[in-house]
Amino acid sequence: MTRNSSLRTGAAVLGVALLLGLPACAGADPGGAGSEDDGQPLEVWSRSGPEAARTYQAVFDAFTRETGIQVEYLATVEFETQLQARAAARDLPDVLIYDQSSMAHYVDEGMLLPVDRGAIAGADELSEDSWRSVQMADGDYYGVPFSQHAQVTFIRKDWREKLGFEVPETHDELLALATAFATQDPDGNGVADTFGMAVPGTTDRGFFAWWSAPYLWQRGGEIVSGEDGPYTAAIADDDSVAAVEWLQDVICTPSMVQPGALTNASATPFFAEGKAGIYQTGPYAFANFDNTPGADAYEVITAPAGPGGSTTLQERTSIYFGASTDKHDKQHALAEFLISTAGQELGMTAPGQPVVRLPVNEGIDAVAVYGDDRWAVVQEQLEDSRLFPSDIDFTVVRQDIAESFNSSFGQCSADAASLRALADRMDEELAAQGTGR
Repeated sequence: MTRNSSLRTGAAVLGVALLLGLPACAGADPGGAGSEDDGQPLEVWSRSGPEAARTYQAVFDAFTRETGIQVEYLATVEFETQLQARAAARDLPDVLIYDQSSMAHYVDEGMLLPVDRGAIAGADELSEDSWRSVQMADGDYYGVPFSQHAQVTFIRKDWREKLGFEVPETHDELLALATAFATQDPDGNGVADTFGMAVPGTTDRGFFAWWSAPYLWQRGGEIVSGEDGPYTAAIADDDSVAAVEWLQDVICTPSMVQPGALTNASATPFFAEGKAGIYQTGPYAFANFDNTPGADAYEVITAPAGPGGSTTLQERTSIYFGASTDKHDKQHALAEFLISTAGQELGMTAPGQPVVRLPVNEGIDAVAVYGDDRWAVVQEQLEDSRLFPSDIDFTVVRQDIAESFNSSFGQCSADAASLRALADRMDEELAAQGTGR
């Protein structure tokens, strides 16, 4: 795939420099002759906060005990910035554990080695869907699947029951519940200080596009069209315009969403601290919400259906091999441990936050491992979830969507014309990537 987007920032320039300047070992056969190293530790990075980092460290410690291979681990929430600095130095970490959605971007930047699926012990224990998630349009794999989950809907159960509502099954019922949360004093403090929904309208990393996508799909809209490529923007199609306008109406209704919904402030505290009653997010929030507002105070449900269904966003974490490494055998050993039964279960249960949400290893029963029926809800939603196409670099696209929605919804001004302009920019980006029509 050749991408020459005029929309890229200096990060792409660094990536091209890396691509053109890789040492000869980057083209070596991973795991083959010449892949031995000098005994240095395997450098592994993940984009993780402190609790997830605790879990990863426990996993890597177990890997070292089993194999004798030392791991030098860095957990950072400034993953992209620090990675670009290392790319500029032509010295990438040996292994990256990161969102699958960034794979095409890093492939395009020349940062990742292709993966020989047949050379990974235990590869046949992973689902075909998992392997397809790390496959580019040229048929090559550029990662090893590690974790999967879908976004689910969190609801303040205590508020819902107090106000006499059933679990919502449709968008109409969801909005009726959100309206009640905003207007009927569900916390009983006599003050109008609660809101229907927590909305993470941040443009940081294009997150608003992530949050919006399930509601657009559920309303019958699409972001792009073209199964398996080539792709074209569909955000300005009639059904998509109607879906965006519906979402805008929700956000622009007074008290329906928390104040600051379209700023960089996180939405999570508004749910956790009892200010908003509905939140669509991933199961990684279980640990935090079990502390506040408390496990008995909230419930987790599959997405209420809109006219287009109940599909939500599927998210995956994958293992990537840094292109400037000479530690190919160690890369393979770590990947094989991480997808093994022992590695997957440890990633689910080690102290901290689960870094394997649902296992990609098909021999593991997540509900049995967790001992928590909420994970059955996540498994059910996973069956009705979607990834963004793996062979599109969505980095620029989702950022543009997030910024456009943030601006338009902030002024309650989204319409067909503004979405057509967004679609034109998206088509320009897809064409520049070589993935457009």
